[in-house]
Amino acid sequence: MGNGVEFVKSSFNEHAKVIEELAARDEGFCDMCDDFLTAHDEKLQWERSSAPERDERIGEYEELIVGLRIEIEQTINRAAVSPLKPPRR
Repeated sequence: MGNGVEFVKSSFNEHAKVIEELAARDEGFCDMCDDFLTAHDEKLQWERSSAPERDERIGEYEELIVGLRIEIEQTINRAAVSPLKPPRR
């Protein structure tokens, strides 16, 4: 598992086991975790910048982070729900 998965586990530590299980079987989820880490790191870089576009870029990364956080939460919630057994006949 890559650094993105570890970062997501630290951000959602109460769901670490579900995150590990998702990462083991879902490459798309791993990519989303990597994107979440990258967006977080880029935002931190822009916060240290004095470039004229600093505030605009920070806002863009904050928006991206919120969107990814929601998508990650939804994915975790879907994976954490146990499928119902079919009714007995």
